[in-house]
Amino acid sequence: MLQDAGIKIDSVASSIGTMSGRAMIEALIDGERRGKVLAGLARGRMRSKISDLALALEGRFGDHHALMCRLHLEHIDHLDDMIARLDAQIEAMMVPFRLQQDLLATIPGIGPKAAAAIISEIGASPSEFFTSDAHLASWAGLCPGNHESADKRKHGKPRKGNQHLQPLLVEAAWSAVQTDTRLKARYHRLVLRFGGYHSPAAKKKAVIAVAHTLLVIIWHVLATSQPYADLGPDFYTRRADPEKETRRLIARLEALGHTVTLTAA
Repeated sequence: MLQDAGIKIDSVASSIGTMSGRAMIEALIDGERRGKVLAGLARGRMRSKISDLALALEGRFGDHHALMCRLHLEHIDHLDDMIARLDAQIEAMMVPFRLQQDLLATIPGIGPKAAAAIISEIGASPSEFFTSDAHLASWAGLCPGNHESADKRKHGKPRKGNQHLQPLLVEAAWSAVQTDTRLKARYHRLVLRFGGYHSPAAKKKAVIAVAHTLLVIIWHVLATSQPYADLGPDFYTRRADPEKETRRLIARLEALGHTVTLTAA
């Protein structure tokens, strides 16, 4: 509706849903049409963009736009109120499971709301229903695909699983790989194995594998009632055999035509 009226707030601000954006829209609805006056309602960091905002707020905003914007704002407020009431209900229902929620929140990529959603899908004691982490991963549809033919195992697509838990864990995995943890290191190794960072398919496969790892961690955290203890971003490098890694690197350099001489540090 603002675009139709020639109001280009979103070309200057990242969102019109901020307090500054809301104040400007309310002023437009109330009859203010002067761009400089509207831009003066900006708050915080947006005040550095007042000159650009003044130009963006010069349009042809009329009574019809004011009516429609008022209806849209009332609808948004109604939805926000519904969300707040549902959040309060969820908080009340999570009181008996506060310990498990706090335990899950120690896992990278999982916050209190994600923890509540996970508990709602698998329960507070998943070991009672799933005999192992592999059983849970299979039920969730995050286990590796199994495609075997002529005694040769090939890559297969993961099976369809829980339609609520699976996407939630994938989103949590995207958050987890931004942290300086073993999960980020695992994502990096898998991306390189599947084709490199230039390949969107490689990143997608890697993050699904990290989602599987998250689910394994979740099962163990809830089964043992112990918080997650990260193994560190250098977990894989610590685990590597130094002599084997040295031989591998020398072989790669020699394959590129170099003569390698080692000197002890």
